[in-house]
Amino acid sequence: MKKLEQKSRILIVDDTEINRSLLADMLSADYEILEAADGVEAVALLSAQHGSISLVLLDVVMPNMGGFEVLEIMGRSGWLHNTPVITISAETSSSYIDHAYDLGATDYISRPFDEKTVQRRVHNTIMLYTKQKSLERMVTEQIVEKERSSFIMVEVLSNIVEFRNGESGLHVLHIRAVTDLLLRRLAEKTDRYNLSPAQIMLITNASALHDIGKISIPEEILNKPGRLTAAEFEVMKTHAAIGAQILENAPGAASEPLLLLARDICRWHHERYDGRGYPDGLAGEQIPIAAQVVALADVYDALTNERIYKPAYTHEQALRMIFAGECGAFNPLLLDCLTDVGDRISKQTAARTYGGLSSVELGNIASELMHDNELHASTRTLTLLDQERTKYHFFASMSQEVQFEYNVHADLLEFSEWGAKHLDIPELLPHPLHSDELHQVFVDGDDARFFALLQQTTPDAPTVSDTFCLRVQGMPRWFKLVARTLWDGEDDSAYATAIGKFVDIHEERLELAHLKQQAALDPLTTLYNRVAARAAIEDKISVPGSRRYAMMLFDVDYFKNANDRFGHLFGDEVLQYVAQRMRTNIRQGDIAARVGGDEFLIFAEYTNNLEAQISRIFRALTVRFHEFPISLSMGVSLCPHDGADYETLFHCADQALYAAKRGGRGRHVLYAPSIQGFLSVLSPMDN
Repeated sequence: MKKLEQKSRILIVDDTEINRSLLADMLSADYEILEAADGVEAVALLSAQHGSISLVLLDVVMPNMGGFEVLEIMGRSGWLHNTPVITISAETSSSYIDHAYDLGATDYISRPFDEKTVQRRVHNTIMLYTKQKSLERMVTEQIVEKERSSFIMVEVLSNIVEFRNGESGLHVLHIRAVTDLLLRRLAEKTDRYNLSPAQIMLITNASALHDIGKISIPEEILNKPGRLTAAEFEVMKTHAAIGAQILENAPGAASEPLLLLARDICRWHHERYDGRGYPDGLAGEQIPIAAQVVALADVYDALTNERIYKPAYTHEQALRMIFAGECGAFNPLLLDCLTDVGDRISKQTAARTYGGLSSVELGNIASELMHDNELHASTRTLTLLDQERTKYHFFASMSQEVQFEYNVHADLLEFSEWGAKHLDIPELLPHPLHSDELHQVFVDGDDARFFALLQQTTPDAPTVSDTFCLRVQGMPRWFKLVARTLWDGEDDSAYATAIGKFVDIHEERLELAHLKQQAALDPLTTLYNRVAARAAIEDKISVPGSRRYAMMLFDVDYFKNANDRFGHLFGDEVLQYVAQRMRTNIRQGDIAARVGGDEFLIFAEYTNNLEAQISRIFRALTVRFHEFPISLSMGVSLCPHDGADYETLFHCADQALYAAKRGGRGRHVLYAPSIQGFLSVLSPMDN
């Protein structure tokens, strides 16, 4: 009996049931159909079954979580590589379509649905991805076979050298094992060397050729049981340069990454971090990291295994000798890595046999070579989604500050680009509690208090704040911390991630001062408003006897005509022009304000020539603005030497203004004080 062919599975995601039903009717004859009513449900299905789903038909606009958010999650999780997405929407604007493509969508179908179009595009997309997967499998198999062949040839060559050297071929395998462990630990501790998994495997393979130059060393020197003479040692030292030369002369060496790395390792694996190695006397980071790692692995294996000239030392003895500098100087970071992986070395070297790498290991290399940015799906997608949404809203509410995210499981502290630059530290800090760089940023070792504060949070009280003194360009400055912890959902004993910011308190105060200033200004003219003007005037008159002040209160005559004839926009321009003229005709320290409508106020210190001062300001303001002649009515009151309250001054100026209007407008009137106080007599002053 012929086996039934399994149908491809399609996930239809749409919040409208009729749309899901229509699409299912169009496709159910040829495909198995799954349905989701929104993005949250779709992500849950994809998390559980994405490997078996051949295609997603995804609506863009949905409640709870839209299609664009689903695409972002699929991209971050690596699902888009195996599961194509066709977006569907009634929205056909180019911005929507372009954004869908940018997020990784394969195609776009607009509503209302055309059955033939839907069926054709679904079929073509699934076929395209099926062919792509088939091609990838073929390429992977070819890469695996190529890597296996390369590995076998490298082992054959290196074992020939070891056989001639009188050593077991296991030396090569031990070097590979220790090199691999050191490189992987180094990649965890720092991103300084850009060590991807593929690069690590390449260096590990190349390490097997580190001593290929020994093939040229005379056997009586190579296998001498006793200590070499100075002359013999000089001959032995030539194997490093000779090995590099052999590899440089190999066909295709200039373009083959494995041979290029092996060349570097051959020539420089006897260099030492303090510059006392050979053949070139390189020091520190002048030595390629591949050669640095193999040098340490070579010394460790030489110490822990029997040689013709020495017995084997224990692991502990070898470490003591290496750290004491008896075998030369090494990168301190690599020595830390050696300490970290010490308990795994014996197990790893014992597991290495002549069989070399497995197909699984080589398959992983192939995947790395084809997909440098491969992401792995998480089984906790819904929890992570909630965390991402929380983080988005939290950060969106903040201005650009020293922002950070601390991942507890990875023990990784990440600063925003601006924050890292501001504090002069790397953006990524692994193991931050033990980071000297972070310790230098916090004054008085407050980094421990910072992490302790985060650990005090609970799911019910996840937000904390406190003040910390941080160093900015070597100088201490106070910052306010605002942070929030996010929890796994599976375990309430510890938070999973902390996000937050450090706000420069000085800058925060400046911002508050700026906001207060903005609140004190009239939005149209940017002069003081009435409330702010009163506060400023009361500050000045609270000190009696020191200065003499005049309050000038005026409005624009016939201003209604400007609005009626030319429109309210023109009227606003008139008021703005008057405000500009006020600013340019008063002194620094004088107060100019718009107290309402077309009414303005100037509070200025006056001199003995009061009349001339008031007349100058009056004339400066009574000018023509385009087709509208500006006429003013102004009332002036004076502040006596023994001080006065704001209400009295304003009332007297207002009375004088009323008298000016009653007298025919276009004039200013002084309400003058006397020894007994303010007089009720109004004194008109001609223009």
